[in-house]
Amino acid sequence: MKTVLIIDDDLEVQQLIKTYLEREGFGVYCTTRSSEGLEIINEKKLDLIILDIFLPDGNGLEVCKKIRSTSKIPITLISAKGDESDKVLGLGLGADDFITKPFSINELVARVKAQIRRNEFIEDLKKENRKHNDSIVAGPIVINIESRTAFCREKKILLTAKEFDLLTFMAKNKDRVFSKDFLYESIWGYESSGDSRTVTVHIRKIREKIEKNPKKPQIIVNVWGVGYKFTVSGIL
Repeated sequence: MKTVLIIDDDLEVQQLIKTYLEREGFGVYCTTRSSEGLEIINEKKLDLIILDIFLPDGNGLEVCKKIRSTSKIPITLISAKGDESDKVLGLGLGADDFITKPFSINELVARVKAQIRRNEFIEDLKKENRKHNDSIVAGPIVINIESRTAFCREKKILLTAKEFDLLTFMAKNKDRVFSKDFLYESIWGYESSGDSRTVTVHIRKIREKIEKNPKKPQIIVNVWGVGYKFTVSGIL
């Protein structure tokens, strides 16, 4: 049974999500406080966390940051306000998805399923790669798929799960141009028009870690009007 933790002080919303997830066969833990949520994360095996930004004992964005510092469990942030800055910051801190209240409960459940499927796919890929010890070498970038580690100019770079997946996908397909929507669907595992800005956030974060000058990228470059391309032509 897949398990989900809901951290939300709105009991009505919390119960609604819990009811629908349980109907789909999920095990669900609930709490209204971030402190208790962090305890549950340390004690239970979880497949996904639904985290509200506004909590009585802390900011959900800070909680997201704490979780991501020690765990790669998928995190879906929810917020009562559609502030783009919160979304960009949350995704930058390592959240995997963001949804604004009021939301369609069916859409939320679909996103939860998609995130868990995606995470299972990654784990299956890791197991398969252990048999082959695959590595990708692309210019100054070296990616070890088995250990999920990446190096740039012989220095190890720290990447979130989604940053690693995105960089690996583009490095495997260097010199091909991909739209933000295509990258979003390929990496996040489901189609969600309007959320391709998630790709922009993650590309910016990756550039900060691999580019000599992130403001003038040479590895992951913009193809104006189309999307992004990974290229190592002329890169030292």
